[in-house]
Amino acid sequence: MSTQKETKQFRVLRRPLLTEKGQDMRDVEGKYLFEVDPDANKVEIKNAVEKLFGVHVAKVNTMWMHGKKKRVGRHIGTRPNWKKAVVTLREGDTIDLFEGS
Repeated sequence: MSTQKETKQFRVLRRPLLTEKGQDMRDVEGKYLFEVDPDANKVEIKNAVEKLFGVHVAKVNTMWMHGKKKRVGRHIGTRPNWKKAVVTLREGDTIDLFEGS
């Protein structure tokens, strides 16, 4: 049972979102952006970030990002919808993954 919980944490966070707006949020407000599993809730996201990065999470906000319409020739399709999480860390905590070397 414990191995299922451990693997779930790695599946909750899909990838960090590295954008200019996200960089400003990290520097000024201590907020980090992640693409997360669509079935993940805020508690699972909080636990995954705390265990994987060794930080304390103060707040988690989630939102659905709707897929953009894309056109190839005369065919129109849409990219899939995805879920984004904005994770606010406790004052003084940072995630080193986002820092330049």
